[in-house]
Amino acid sequence: MSCRPLQMPTAPQSPERMLAKLDRRPMLSGQAAWAVESLREVGAVRTELEIVKAGMLLEVQDRGRPGWRSQGVPAGGAMDCWSLQAANLLAGNRRDAAALEMTMSGPSLRAGKDGLLCALAGADMEASVDGVPLPPWRTVYVMPGRLLEIGRAPRGCRAYLAVTGGIAEPPVLGSRSADVRAGIGRRLGAGDAIACGAMPPQAAAWAAALARRAAAAGSAGGAPLAAAPWFARPLQGAAAASGTVLRAVPGSAYGQLTEAARTRLWRERFRAAPASDRMGVRLQPDAHPVELIRHAEIRSHGVTPGAVQLPPGGAPVILGAGCGTTGGYPVILNVASADLPLLAQLRPGDSVSFSEIGLEEAQLLDLGQELDLAMLDHALRLKTLSP
Repeated sequence: MSCRPLQMPTAPQSPERMLAKLDRRPMLSGQAAWAVESLREVGAVRTELEIVKAGMLLEVQDRGRPGWRSQGVPAGGAMDCWSLQAANLLAGNRRDAAALEMTMSGPSLRAGKDGLLCALAGADMEASVDGVPLPPWRTVYVMPGRLLEIGRAPRGCRAYLAVTGGIAEPPVLGSRSADVRAGIGRRLGAGDAIACGAMPPQAAAWAAALARRAAAAGSAGGAPLAAAPWFARPLQGAAAASGTVLRAVPGSAYGQLTEAARTRLWRERFRAAPASDRMGVRLQPDAHPVELIRHAEIRSHGVTPGAVQLPPGGAPVILGAGCGTTGGYPVILNVASADLPLLAQLRPGDSVSFSEIGLEEAQLLDLGQELDLAMLDHALRLKTLSP
């Protein structure tokens, strides 16, 4: 049996070669001319978005500011880091670029003079551009001056809009993430302008090609958007007949639970309470409260997202990305970091249950997600669009 040598993938074309191809073909619309200029001066392009309507909760988030917990500064960052990173990669950004985090309902945004190369990922928020549906989990170009409207989410809780170049909010301690409780960043509202960073060369080429397609489609004025043929898939969690299953390992106080409470913890369902936010998701037991063998004062200790704390009332709280650095309640479980994106999508009233796994399995799940994102990154680096 003969073995064929592996063929390395062709390197992405340089901006100069892409520019030469574009210049040999006449532009279909003056609205698309900006794309060629952006290739001539890569690094100088900045897009501004105008917020027409903010929706329920609109903030800038990235992957957070790790390394400051010893100083009492929470890491923060996006609640659903999977969707944030996938949206950034689809928009031609680095995985850690800042994007818009939307909760329950999204904003209305006016694209600037440069148009908008973007990607929407996360909860199924109904989005459209001048009435034309915008497909989620895809690379999409929105023509200049068009209105992008992101509506309510019939399922899920949070979605992320990544814009090529990333949101250029001033960084604080190495992150652009907003932490309103800590006085870092701002909550965005109607009338605010959003500046974006420079377009990477490959993203500028995508934008140029999609701008041509949008200008050539539809009526005489062209289509309001054009989508690339590639896409990413939403995160798939553990299978469940109904509700969300969060895989977890026993916490430091697991042994303090009564035997009956330990049994119920893995068998019963909980409901996400209305008083849930980025700091944590409060759970309401469907039947009996979760009980400790004995209640006692404990010293404040360090906590991280995914820690399941048990207040005296017996209703667990799962800490989210916005949690502080310390806590005073027993930690009975720790949700696997691979399932924190599922936690981010819980709405009030959603059903939640826990599935016990070991530490090694939790680590393997995390590594698997990192591999999936690395493969998506590599695949998108090889994508080109003909002008």
